[in-house]
Amino acid sequence: MAGEVCNIGTKERRKRRLLGFAALAIGVAMAFLMIVFQTPRWSRIVIFFPLWIAGLGLLQAREKT
Repeated sequence: MAGEVCNIGTKERRKRRLLGFAALAIGVAMAFLMIVFQTPRWSRIVIFFPLWIAGLGLLQAREKT
């Protein structure tokens, strides 16, 4: 798309990318620990929240919004 408008600056994109990677690492670590300690399947829904935050952060950083 020609003439894209950037909503956030470089510093804010860097912060969102860092938040995305940190939340992704937390989500993966939580999933690993829950599998190792054999938590009930229904309790694993809490993994959704850090992974959702990771997705939002990384997509916002990539799309500059």
